[in-house]
Amino acid sequence: MLNYSSSEENYIKTIFHLQGEDGNVTTNELADRVKTKPASVTDMMKKLKSRKLVNYQPYKGFRLTPDGRKVALGIIRRHRLWEFFLAEKLKFKWDEVHEVAEYLEHVSSKKLVDKLDEFLGFPKFDPHGDPIPDTNGKMENSRQVNLADWPVNKPAIVCQVVNQSTALLELLQHKKITIGTKLEVKKKFGYDDSLEIRIQKQLPVTISGQLAQTIFVNHG
Repeated sequence: MLNYSSSEENYIKTIFHLQGEDGNVTTNELADRVKTKPASVTDMMKKLKSRKLVNYQPYKGFRLTPDGRKVALGIIRRHRLWEFFLAEKLKFKWDEVHEVAEYLEHVSSKKLVDKLDEFLGFPKFDPHGDPIPDTNGKMENSRQVNLADWPVNKPAIVCQVVNQSTALLELLQHKKITIGTKLEVKKKFGYDDSLEIRIQKQLPVTISGQLAQTIFVNHG
């Protein structure tokens, strides 16, 4: 099994998130995301290209090779399993798990990760609702809709939060919104796109359109 440095793994994972399904990533985009200089990104891309993990041409951007994508999915699998473990077994708050998992994801023992997956009951989604790749890199697809687009007076369950900043997760916690929360949209306000929602049997509350855009729901 090939081993990669923490720095290499961070680059590979970041490229995966930036490139999407079929896009290329620019040097400046990656430099901005990993908070380094473009020259440092160029040096790393040459190294990853030599290991056949990225297709890279100067000034034309780059993307992961099939091998690079496989490595990225392995890192993401470890990260999200550790997040699940921290939240479900050690009772970390969901705004605390990401930072700790950033360190634990670099423990690359396949046996450990597979045993962790088994111990946790083979979870499909992490505490933020992001899909966890299985041992073959396959991820569950959930039929989810942005809360801003959800019909009025139709029951929904929160299944994913796309912005996982500490500030946002603290706000959601204050609003008593988490993965699995049952709610209904009671009214939509066109002036500022805010929503009035009812969470289970509580009194209705109003959330901003900006907050609604970060929340995805489904029928449950």
